[in-house]
Amino acid sequence: MKHKFLIIGPAWVGDMVMSQTLYQRLKQIYPDCIIDVIAPAWSEAILARMPEVNTAIHLPITHGELKLRQRYQLAKSLRQRCYTHAIVLPNSWKSALIPWWAKIPTRTGYRGEMRWGLLNDIRTLDKQRYPLMIEQFMALAQTTNKTHACKPRLIVSATDVDTALHKHHLNTHNKPILGLCPGAEYGPAKRWPAQHFATVAKEKLAQGWQIWIFGSAKEQPIATTIQQHCQQKCIDLTGKTNLAQAIDLLSLTDAVITNDSGLMHIASALQRPLIALYGSSSPAFTPPLSANAKILSLQLSCSPCFKRECPLGHFKCLTDLMPQRVLNTLNELLTTATPS
Repeated sequence: MKHKFLIIGPAWVGDMVMSQTLYQRLKQIYPDCIIDVIAPAWSEAILARMPEVNTAIHLPITHGELKLRQRYQLAKSLRQRCYTHAIVLPNSWKSALIPWWAKIPTRTGYRGEMRWGLLNDIRTLDKQRYPLMIEQFMALAQTTNKTHACKPRLIVSATDVDTALHKHHLNTHNKPILGLCPGAEYGPAKRWPAQHFATVAKEKLAQGWQIWIFGSAKEQPIATTIQQHCQQKCIDLTGKTNLAQAIDLLSLTDAVITNDSGLMHIASALQRPLIALYGSSSPAFTPPLSANAKILSLQLSCSPCFKRECPLGHFKCLTDLMPQRVLNTLNELLTTATPS
């Protein structure tokens, strides 16, 4: 019998990118398996660029909502698809309801919140053995403790890239492109100062580079600050692209400088030469998974604090990470990065 998996996907961009390692591992074990993923509508842009995924199933419920009736109705509609296995990546109780109501025979996940009965293949997470999120995901693919190395790798199409360029009136102009991702959904303690981004941008503009600023509408004030310091010479894409277009345009960049964010994981999965800036967070759990990535962190005694705001009020873990160090690292990276 062909294995048919239903995955309950994560609720965050970076986690969704890293979940590809589970799908890759499943394909290694069961080459002919079918993998469908239940996830928020925004994630379709990511899942569509994962060749391992057969179908993205829209979860019409936002993060944190219970909505039992909607969950039951979705689960009931899935029964006819005859899934053989479900794997639940979130640890919440409610995330295990749909596979149970869908009557999927094998329902796998970590112990989480009181999920006895909802899951019938409950694993105990060993964080010492599996310190990385991708290792924890991959370990759910099998009953043994052995995992094979997998890394996220998003695949874009030339047609989609051309469409995105045309949509936003962009042209590579045979100039190198530096992508800046100055936002971080979690909070200010993960954001390198806009003035520092601007200093780097001015230097690269003077060298003939294009600067594309990526992010959601929430990052527009940050992009505005960068533009003010750069005499409006950057291309501000914040709030102007959807996630699919951002992915396709990021694939064109010659280098990316980014905070620890969902876009960091996307750029890494696109194999772009990447500098990831860490302040309040740590790369020990969810680092960029690319040979072309360089991580910069001051590793102060007060970090990582994992707070949204700096509890000491000074944000030194990022403000003291100076632009010249980033520029020097970027120059080194561009001489050593491997072609994608």
